[in-house]
Amino acid sequence: MDSTTSFAQGQLKSLVERIERLEEDKKAIAGDIKEVYAEAKANGFDTKILRKVVTIRKKDRTEREEEEAMLDLYMHALGMAPEPTSDGGGGV
Repeated sequence: MDSTTSFAQGQLKSLVERIERLEEDKKAIAGDIKEVYAEAKANGFDTKILRKVVTIRKKDRTEREEEEAMLDLYMHALGMAPEPTSDGGGGV
């Protein structure tokens, strides 16, 4: 085996070992997150909504506004949201 092949094998082994360590770290962090959600639930918070809040906070304002506008459009198209009134006052 030449030195180039030996170097490549060593480099490959190093990369695989780093990935394995990171996967273990990821697993530990996922467990920590699960515990925080369990704590939130024990304190009376709705974890489904809490997860949505976390997801929303990851987005910038423009992205959130565009997503909300599309959701509103789709809900209106499906008859799931009230149509806005023409008088602008919410009418009865």
